[in-house]
Amino acid sequence: MIAREIAGIISERLRSFPAVAILGPRQAGKTTLARTFSADYFDLEVEQDRLKVDLQWSDITASDRLAVLDEAQSYPDVFPRIRNAIDARRKKKGRFLLLGSVSPGLMKEVSESLAGRIALCEVAPFSISEIGKRKEDDLWLRGGYPDGGILDARGYPVWQNNYLDLLSMRDLPLWGLPAAPPATRRFFSMLAVGHGNPWNASQMGKSLGVSYHTATSYLNYVEQAYLIRRVHPYHDNLKKRLTKSPKVYWRDSGLLHSLLRINSFDDLISHPHVGASWEGWVIEQILTFLNNRGIQYNGPHYLRTNDGYEIDLIIALSGTTYAIEIKLTTSPSPADIKRLTKTAALIGNVTAVLISRSPDHIEGDKVLSTNLRMFLKYLEASRKTVAGSGLRVPG
Repeated sequence: MIAREIAGIISERLRSFPAVAILGPRQAGKTTLARTFSADYFDLEVEQDRLKVDLQWSDITASDRLAVLDEAQSYPDVFPRIRNAIDARRKKKGRFLLLGSVSPGLMKEVSESLAGRIALCEVAPFSISEIGKRKEDDLWLRGGYPDGGILDARGYPVWQNNYLDLLSMRDLPLWGLPAAPPATRRFFSMLAVGHGNPWNASQMGKSLGVSYHTATSYLNYVEQAYLIRRVHPYHDNLKKRLTKSPKVYWRDSGLLHSLLRINSFDDLISHPHVGASWEGWVIEQILTFLNNRGIQYNGPHYLRTNDGYEIDLIIALSGTTYAIEIKLTTSPSPADIKRLTKTAALIGNVTAVLISRSPDHIEGDKVLSTNLRMFLKYLEASRKTVAGSGLRVPG
């Protein structure tokens, strides 16, 4: 079994809080990971396990063993009972590990019942730091879901298509999305075509035959299901006119590529959307890397001026702001670096980073030309751990 990087943060939080919630998309490996912490596991979507929890609650709360409650948002009655059990033994840590596939339902119960008693961790599909270097392009093509092809190539893209069908037909309607499944699947495809572009609610609504308000509400549901990520524009008192809409990216490249009908790496590198795919994949790998280590950061943001200057990702951590340009090439040119540093100067005192597929790692004064793996090693070597390690604590 591949070790999950987030496990260290979860262990740390269990030593500090009575309860920890593991959030993330369905089938990302949350259950497998949680069961490495305790054998006392209950799936609250299963009626039999709900009955066990109900009948054995006194034993569960009296025990010092960690209780794992999967799909906790499907059994809201358990949250007040967890709160009462925690308050009865407030100094006891690591008592409950809650799992949830979609944040709205779980976060509603957490905020109402468990504020100040619980820490939150997010588990993503497998990342570049969790797989071998030889599988890097496989990860980009097929994504990181354990059953989606990264472990067995035969899973892709059939698994992704079935996964999206299940979300559109069952899960998203259950979580509150009012769209019919065919409309949801069409929405998925439109988001794939627009991957890496600024969100245009009016255009999306017109294409779907709904208002722009409704289109944005659809986007909210899909984001809360951990399918897409919004990267908001940077606007810190810059004099230039800027794009003000967030960019929208599919978080898992395998889901994106299945929607674009990309079946092989040859298909990918010849596809019109290959540059946007690479950009979104690199962004997600960087943010997952930071999340898995509990590193606090401000962002993510991007910068796009009306006269054509752009920075793909802006993040600030440990006192340093990184202006990151992502370029799908094996040989970035001096002109690429010059344009990046000129654009980064609009922000101020930042470290400009050009990430490409080059094998070279070149550092200068406030400028870095490197590849993804080397940049992550650079962050690891240079970071300063911030107290609290960046996980959100409701309260």
